Amino acid sequence: MIMPFVEWMIFLCLILILVNAGKGHECTTIIKNMEYSCSGRNLTHIPSSLPFTVTSLDFSFNFLSSLHKCVFPVLLNLEVLDLTRCHIKHIENDTFYNVKNLTTLILTGNPITYFGPGCLNSLHNLQRLVLVDAGLSSLQLQMNNLTKLQELRVGTNNIQSMSIPPFLSTFKDFSLLDLHANNISIIKSNDTVVLREIGRNMTLILSMNPLLHIEPGAFKGIYLKEFHIQSAFVSLNAQKECLEALAGLSVDKLFTGSYRMQWKVKVTDASYLDGLCSVNFNEIYFVLKEWSDSKMHLFRCMINATKITLKRGYFKSMEYIPFHRLKELYLGPTLLSVVPLISHIPSLEKLVVKNNMPMTFNGITDLPLLQFVDLSGNFLIMKDCCSQFFQRTPNIRYMNFSRNSEIGMTDKPFSGLNLLEVLDLHRTKLVLVFYFGFLHGLKNLKYLDISYTSITFTRQMFFQNLNNMTVLKMAGNSFHGDALTYLLQNLTGLEVLDISHCGIEEISRRTFIGTQKIRHLCLSRNKLMILDFLAQPELNPLTSLYVDKNSITSIPLQVLQNLPTNLSDFDLSSNPIDCSCSQTDFISWIIQNQNILKQQENIFCKTISLSSDFRATDFDTDSCVHKKRLTMVLSVCFVTVVVLLSLLVYRFQFYLQYCCILLRGYRSPGQQECSYDAFVIFSSYDEVWVMNELMENLENGVPPIQLCLHMRDFQAGKSIASNIIDEGIMGSRKIIVVVSQHFIDSAWCRFEFELAQSRFMMERNANIIIIILEDVEERKSKKVFGLHKHLKKNTYLKWSRDPLSNMRFWIRLRKAILDH
Repeated sequence: MIMPFVEWMIFLCLILILVNAGKGHECTTIIKNMEYSCSGRNLTHIPSSLPFTVTSLDFSFNFLSSLHKCVFPVLLNLEVLDLTRCHIKHIENDTFYNVKNLTTLILTGNPITYFGPGCLNSLHNLQRLVLVDAGLSSLQLQMNNLTKLQELRVGTNNIQSMSIPPFLSTFKDFSLLDLHANNISIIKSNDTVVLREIGRNMTLILSMNPLLHIEPGAFKGIYLKEFHIQSAFVSLNAQKECLEALAGLSVDKLFTGSYRMQWKVKVTDASYLDGLCSVNFNEIYFVLKEWSDSKMHLFRCMINATKITLKRGYFKSMEYIPFHRLKELYLGPTLLSVVPLISHIPSLEKLVVKNNMPMTFNGITDLPLLQFVDLSGNFLIMKDCCSQFFQRTPNIRYMNFSRNSEIGMTDKPFSGLNLLEVLDLHRTKLVLVFYFGFLHGLKNLKYLDISYTSITFTRQMFFQNLNNMTVLKMAGNSFHGDALTYLLQNLTGLEVLDISHCGIEEISRRTFIGTQKIRHLCLSRNKLMILDFLAQPELNPLTSLYVDKNSITSIPLQVLQNLPTNLSDFDLSSNPIDCSCSQTDFISWIIQNQNILKQQENIFCKTISLSSDFRATDFDTDSCVHKKRLTMVLSVCFVTVVVLLSLLVYRFQFYLQYCCILLRGYRSPGQQECSYDAFVIFSSYDEVWVMNELMENLENGVPPIQLCLHMRDFQAGKSIASNIIDEGIMGSRKIIVVVSQHFIDSAWCRFEFELAQSRFMMERNANIIIIILEDVEERKSKKVFGLHKHLKKNTYLKWSRDPLSNMRFWIRLRKAILDH
């Protein structure tokens, strides 16, 4: 039986899809079962492995030379399809049958030479069609069935006429026609007939076209929501004529002027924008790249505008214009050296001046409805801010003086601005004469940013009567002493606090008393080592905490257990975390709470290696259990052995040391020539007394007595023990022992004394002279082997500051040393 033709076609399509089917890894999942990206994979087919539930597919930058019905698998849920730069040349009829529920189709950058008459017939739900840079030469496309179309973007083509197909007027939701960067040079009245029929919600984009002529009256009676004509004229003369030809046009938002990347142009006719006077618009946005030696009348045709936005302009002065309805004025970078004297505009609500170069501000007056003032980034220098600069402007609620040079403030600088809710002064040097009255009267203030303003906070009541403040940013400043402990106690409504980069080393537990609503706390880039304050009940509402880039090595278990219960964002990154078995509780907490930790990948173990990239989450806490057990066993064994050895060494230490000396070969002072008269045994803590008193009186006396001092006379590069025996004990006739509490605590002093005793034992004479520098308890003297016994049996000298005793001390000491 011969298979019908339609069934044959379906069968062949299925075979083609199966042959071209991928293995399921051609695309990246953005949202499982819904959104996928196959961009830039050099694919020549749509993967059949895509789920039928997919709603968005990015297939841009691949290879599909022609589109036909069998290219797409059945994806009835697909709404967004991006085929940008897929080298498509031919689009056959019913191409999109299997994806007929598309709402957005993007065909940008394809050199399409053939559109099948019915290629778009299946797309009854299409709302957005993008054919930018698709080789179009006119708007006469077969898209009568796209009754739900809202946007048609056909920019960067070779369209020469703005003649709009009549059927677009029947598309009740059609609202945007983008014809930018085409080749339209002449607009006739017949070209705009459809615009009149479409209605008042239309956006028309004609930017970057070489407009030469617009027929007068072509736009008369037309109302547009937005009209874009940036860089849309072949010359300034053409611009002037075309703007005049727009007479009768009404537009809500007008975008004109040039683009920022274009070169500035000198004009000789300063009235080249006067054609705007015949256009009715509410809002105007423009970039002015033209400049003139004569005065330019830029704003006189904007007298009825409600919003003026000048992104850039090359003019040095701004004339006074009695704006009738102006609510918002935005002035971007210009050549103005002074902030314009904006006054007597009863409707003005918002003023923004961002010049990004040094300016002078003389103030603004008589603006009863002004609520928003932004003068940031103008390098302003103001000596007595701020009330005198804002006369009769009682409704200001937002004031931004950030990123300026320097602002000086005296007592009560904001008097008359009682409704102020937002004050931003960050990165502007503040010179405050009276800290106490700095924010006086601002009872409605909710947001204050004084970050990086060179303020040093003291314990003065800086924030008084600011119960409505919810956001306070003080980053980059400094605190004198414990000022932070008392600074915040009156801010009962505070929710956001930023005191990062302030050099804070410690935060008292009393700091947040009275601030029981803080939800976001930023302490980044300080020098904090301890976070004990987090356990305070005042911080229970906390949801976000940033302590990154501090000096935190660990957090005690008690603090971790009492962290705020609502904490959802905790940034511990870039701290020198101690990853050792002594911190297993802290490391375990980090591993178990990764869901709330920000930048987990930057929480490194710095105790393993300062340059290590070993993450705290990779630390094996289980190994610590085994190590602890093994350590305990080894420790017990080691301690046992050490105790036994210590007992043996302690019991027989005299004999051991004596044996060592004998093994090295002993020679009495009578058998060898001594280099020194006396070797001084003392603690380094008593070095000042030895140098200033002992050495001064003995070596500089008559006759001089040569002392052996370890810090002066020991040979460099030789072991300390060898120096003690060779240079000190064996190389000196006498031994002076300076006894003090430091001497008792010094292991080296005890060792030297015990060696001296071995010599005394062998020679059987009084070669050891003991000086008691300070009284030592009897029980402590027993710490040094043989000292207590020696003091009981031998005469010693005791240092005194009494002059008479002092003189007797030196006579007796010299005699004891010189006595052979």
